[in-house]
Amino acid sequence: MAYSPRLTDILLKEELEAFGAVLLIGPKFCGKTTTASQIAKSIRFMQDPNEQDTYLQIAELTPSVLLEGENPLLIDEWQMAPQLWDAVRHSVDLRGEFGLYILTGSVTVDETKIKHSGIGRISRLRMYTMSLFESNDSNGTVSIAQLFENPGTALSARSSLRVEDYAHLIVRGGWPNMVGLHEKVVARQIAGYCDLLTKSEIMTVDSVTRDPRKVELFLRSFARHTATQASKATILEDMKHIDKNIHINTLQSYFTAFENLFIIDNLPAWSPRLRSKTTIRFADTLHFTDPAIAAHLLKAFPRDLLFDPHTFGLLFESLVVRDLRIYAQALRGHVSHYRDRNGLEADAIIHLPTGEWAAIEVKLSLYHVDEAAENLLALKDKIDTDHMHSPAFLMIVTASEYAYRRNDGVYVVPLGCLRP
Repeated sequence: MAYSPRLTDILLKEELEAFGAVLLIGPKFCGKTTTASQIAKSIRFMQDPNEQDTYLQIAELTPSVLLEGENPLLIDEWQMAPQLWDAVRHSVDLRGEFGLYILTGSVTVDETKIKHSGIGRISRLRMYTMSLFESNDSNGTVSIAQLFENPGTALSARSSLRVEDYAHLIVRGGWPNMVGLHEKVVARQIAGYCDLLTKSEIMTVDSVTRDPRKVELFLRSFARHTATQASKATILEDMKHIDKNIHINTLQSYFTAFENLFIIDNLPAWSPRLRSKTTIRFADTLHFTDPAIAAHLLKAFPRDLLFDPHTFGLLFESLVVRDLRIYAQALRGHVSHYRDRNGLEADAIIHLPTGEWAAIEVKLSLYHVDEAAENLLALKDKIDTDHMHSPAFLMIVTASEYAYRRNDGVYVVPLGCLRP
């Protein structure tokens, strides 16, 4: 199978030019190893069944031996031997060179097993499942970078995707090996992926044996609250309708485990400088790393979403957030959300290192575009521009057909037109 270029390709090359090693993290099967393999000159697969026992023994005695090879050397699933972290850091210090190692992993390592953070030597780079632009589902006719560079520019673009297409894209997800497969095959693969999470992957985080039934109960409850700011107490009460013995500490352990597996990927709140003393709500917006996980747990197939606009809207927002995170990362930025006590909100805020920012609302259809535009303009008016930039642009991302700029300056853009 031919390699599909990823936006991470450029970022990884840039990080290797500036650091001795790069840690590439993200959920299982999002393409970390394949992407790193495009750059690596040699590879060590720690999970190779023919070599695994030998590698682990060497890591215990002389981990530096595992660093032998042409650079950049890729060490896949390095966390199986946490000693390698300090060995890599030490090697970078001794050699004083850039671009020596790439480490990939789908589990956050127990930092108590690491003696040094690696700061200044090892860069961390997050990888996601494929965005619609990377999977060639978005035509990329609207560039976020160009909107930042040329605020107020006119738009004239069109997406070939229809509402029903987005329903299919949500259910399909963005795992590289699933793009292009028949929908029934994808459904079986995602079912297997989620089953793996509940029965075995969760144990790789901390070696704690958990009841798969309770784990699945947690994931289903989380899925029901996707794209909301539901509290942990709300999720706990939801779970107690099925199992009254669930404890808050158990719930917290599930959150921590799935965050460490990069499966839960909540969107943090943004704290701008405001003209008024409006109270900002700091609760995260709940998201899985890919909306297909939520769709599977909710037993929502494309036809189900079309007949359930509320759920469809929440999962569409999650799809948009996934893509915006990938596009913002390509611009060295990050994404958050805004909500205050008066209910004024923006589903996503893209913030660049330059201090420039943009506010985005997500609407499945055009029926609520006017309301979304009013929200965005009200947020713009609240910003204290004496202490921070005005927004570079305001945008409503939709599942509609045309991209255009409204008379009030707010952009309306189909997700199927976006790229970094």
